[in-house]
Amino acid sequence: MKAKISVKNLHKSFGHKVVLDGVNIDIAEGESLVVIGGSGTGKSVLIKCIQGIITPDEGSIKINGKESVGVNKKEAEELYSKMGMLFQGGALFDSLTVWENVAFGLIENQKMPRKQAKQEAIKYLRQVGLSEDVADLSPSELSGGMQKRVGLARAIATNPEIIFFDEPTTGLDPIMADVINDLIINSVKKIGASALTITHDMASARKIADRIAMLYKGKIVWQGSVKELDTTDNPYVRQFVQGSSQGPIKVEV
Repeated sequence: MKAKISVKNLHKSFGHKVVLDGVNIDIAEGESLVVIGGSGTGKSVLIKCIQGIITPDEGSIKINGKESVGVNKKEAEELYSKMGMLFQGGALFDSLTVWENVAFGLIENQKMPRKQAKQEAIKYLRQVGLSEDVADLSPSELSGGMQKRVGLARAIATNPEIIFFDEPTTGLDPIMADVINDLIINSVKKIGASALTITHDMASARKIADRIAMLYKGKIVWQGSVKELDTTDNPYVRQFVQGSSQGPIKVEV
């Protein structure tokens, strides 16, 4: 299957701290890949490198077969305009209404007229289970779960080819987390996007992944299907899935 994103030998250090140490990973067209791993293992840095926010020290990142590392501004804008993102904390703009948040990319990047953009925003709000009534509210007037839904509506509103999810269920109760997982699955399938999610929530990973990869100390130490996750004898995966303090993963305290 054709790779939508292909990461080869990716390295990134900050001073003496090595964060990514030769990461190799592919995401196929229409595939949902979930990267699991503890805090500080380099998951967020991996996403930021793919998005062009951080420049890697070494390695290749191809998007739709085109190299993205070191491209000029015009080429970069073209590559990154195909991406959407659901941030960990929602990251909604407090100074904008709910609909303006959802329509941000449509207005700023696609130069859509505000009246049309509002109608589009309302359509995407409905898609994530929110009524038109919330469109003119401020994000601060919404619950955490509703803010996540607004963030998801914004992520899919530009009809991206690739969507990134950064800890999508953090801070949510188990029922709302499951609602968000269902919305992610339905939204990604509806637009046919490829998805890369980073999380340490195993219930979420099992539900939304076509394939799971584990990142530890800057390297992919295992990858496979959800089914293989439960049968692997990889000691890193076993320890992480079981949430055990005993094993090869050492927690610095």
